[in-house]
Amino acid sequence: MKGENSHMKASLPVTAAAASSIRTTGPDDVFYPSSDGKPMAEDMWGSEAIMEATGDLRAVRPKALVAANILLYPEKGNNKKSMAPDVLVTFGIGTHNRCSYLVWEEGKAPAWVLEIASKSTQAKDRKRRRRDYAKMGVREYWLFDAKGDVYPKGTPRLQGLKLEDGKYHPLDSRVVDGERMIHSEALGLDIRVDGDLLRFRDSATGKDVRRRSEVEADIKLALASIAESRARIAELEAARAEREAANRSAAEPSLAELEARIVELEAALRLSKEGHPHE
Repeated sequence: MKGENSHMKASLPVTAAAASSIRTTGPDDVFYPSSDGKPMAEDMWGSEAIMEATGDLRAVRPKALVAANILLYPEKGNNKKSMAPDVLVTFGIGTHNRCSYLVWEEGKAPAWVLEIASKSTQAKDRKRRRRDYAKMGVREYWLFDAKGDVYPKGTPRLQGLKLEDGKYHPLDSRVVDGERMIHSEALGLDIRVDGDLLRFRDSATGKDVRRRSEVEADIKLALASIAESRARIAELEAARAEREAANRSAAEPSLAELEARIVELEAALRLSKEGHPHE
């Protein structure tokens, strides 16, 4: 969604505040800023699409690096050329946090990149970025019009491109259950438009990847159900304790009854002794 950026020259002084967001590498001591100061997305459609896609992909591909809006530098020593993919996925480089993505340090370009369309950047997405990602070796480049008002009428909102012979070619789509689906070889997932968001499906199982929001909603329902069950158990325990107390009270004779019974037994004992004086 964001365009390429021009960053500070290496000769400019770096303040202490700025130093925390800057990486340095190599003998030339070149600075690679980790932030361009621009927002992640231009509107809520874009930001929601980015956040949901990032969360879904992290859930279904936990061993891959899934990053949103991280500055990507393709050329060592050149801090003026960078991209900030809305979402990128790379396999085999670890999932630890990074300030920025330096291709020469990571050892490879991302396998999959997603850009959310916006009116201010869609021309760059289709031309300059397409060329740069191809040159970098990104296996698949995906474009998504989340809001649905950027691409010309009749243009699919979701487009997947695969790198072949140094150029991107459209991935074929198919209709599954009445919905247009595109398969991503890089991710091993089928992808489709679902409202204003993307929906991922595990190609191996044929099941949709559940969104983070859906999982969180289920957790809340489960916790509420547990709390309700515990409250009901407490009520049943209290009722049982009351019944047991009432039963004990009904079964136990009163003190007066016990004293009268003792008197009767003592009288019977005296009569018995009087009837058998020699015992």
